[in-house]
Amino acid sequence: MEKLNLLYEGKAKRVYTTADPKHYIVSYKDDATAFNGEKKGTILGKGVVNNRMSNIMCRMLAENGIETHLVEELNDRETVVKAVEIVPLEVIIRNTAAGSFSKRFGVEEGTELKNPTIEFCLKDDALGDPMINDHHILALGIATKEELETMTAMTFKINELLRAHFDKIGVKLIDFKIELGRVDGRIILADEISPDTCRFWDKETNKKLDKDRFRRDLGGVEEVYQEMLKRVTE
Repeated sequence: MEKLNLLYEGKAKRVYTTADPKHYIVSYKDDATAFNGEKKGTILGKGVVNNRMSNIMCRMLAENGIETHLVEELNDRETVVKAVEIVPLEVIIRNTAAGSFSKRFGVEEGTELKNPTIEFCLKDDALGDPMINDHHILALGIATKEELETMTAMTFKINELLRAHFDKIGVKLIDFKIELGRVDGRIILADEISPDTCRFWDKETNKKLDKDRFRRDLGGVEEVYQEMLKRVTE
C-alpha cells in the first residue's frame, strides 16, 4: 500500500490517504512539542519508537477485546490504519498525581490516587485543549450519551490492561492520553500508546521514562524512549 495525498499533519505524525478509502497511512515524526506547541525540538529516533511501540501495544489490546485502528506496520515509521472519524476529544486517565493534575489540585506529584480518574479535553489547539465535562460534550453534540458511555468504559478497560502489562516490565503507568474514533458506528482506539502520550516511571526508582524528560529539560530523552521500546519488545 502506498501513500497518496497528505491528509493531516500534527505535532508528531503525518496522515496520508491511500488508494483504499477505508485505509490511511500514518508516518511518525521525530518532532517534539510541549505546552501546546510553545516548546519545540527534535528527539532522534522518536518516530521509530512510537510507531513500533504503539503497534505492539495495539496488538496486545486487540487480543484482549479492544478494537484499534491498527491494520499493518509497513516499516519502522509507517503504519496502515483504519480511516476513522476522530471524536474531537482527548481522553485522559490518571492513576497517580502528576503534571497538570498536581498543579490544578495542589497534590504532590507521585501521590497514588485512590482510584483511576478520567478527564476529557476538547481537541482544539487554538483554545488550548480546554477541559470539558460530560454535560458539555452532550450539549455541543460532540458525542452521544451511548458513545460517551462506551468511550468511558473502553478507556478504563485500556487502563486496566496497560497497567498490568507495564507492571510486568517494571514500569508504572502514571497517566495517559488517547483519542477515539468512529468506524461504521463503532468507537475504536485511534491513537498511539507511547512515551509521547503516556507518563511512564520506573517501578523501582521512579525515573521518568517519557516525554517529561523533554518538557522539563531532564536530559537523556532519546535514551529513555529507546529503553521503553526495548522493555516492551523483550
